[in-house]
Amino acid sequence: MDEFSYHDVSCRLFSRSGNENTEAVLEAVASRAEELSIGKVLVATCSGETALKAKKILKTSIQLIAVSHVTGFAKPDFQEMTDQKRKELETLGVPVLTAQHAFGGLGRAIRNKFGTYQIDEIMAFTLRVFGQGTKVAIELALMAADAGLVRTDEDIISVGGTGSGADTALVIRPANSFQFFDLKVRELICKPQSF
Repeated sequence: MDEFSYHDVSCRLFSRSGNENTEAVLEAVASRAEELSIGKVLVATCSGETALKAKKILKTSIQLIAVSHVTGFAKPDFQEMTDQKRKELETLGVPVLTAQHAFGGLGRAIRNKFGTYQIDEIMAFTLRVFGQGTKVAIELALMAADAGLVRTDEDIISVGGTGSGADTALVIRPANSFQFFDLKVRELICKPQSF
């Protein structure tokens, strides 16, 4: 018989999704990043508030990268993150990536116009069976790799949420969006049980 090895890793499961989990998520991320010597953490943030909370909790040795919604996501020609909040993050050394969602670009336009789903949105709905935050965390890793903010040969931690705040964190080996199936979810740090 072949011997196999394993190690037990703790996973924080929240009773429900949502913003009230943000601080507990960021504390778990800080701890796991230190244990694994992970140098980069991605955080989904619409207004910038979740990224500012993360900056206060994470060690200064960790490169925090904020990922925001595209202009026009909430309503036409509107950017949810104010210029003041973006400057505040950048002054703290936190780059802000504002880019089209990996799972919601032209496919969403086709759905909106013709009423039919495309593969990117089908993939997003499939990932949501693990929770909205899981889909978001995976999407961030693709977007950050496409922007050259993370490498595809180093693990990172990616933090997503449901609506606002954070409720999910994953250790991920990123990939570029055109190489999606090379992306690997290596660990589940935390997620909601009910969503």
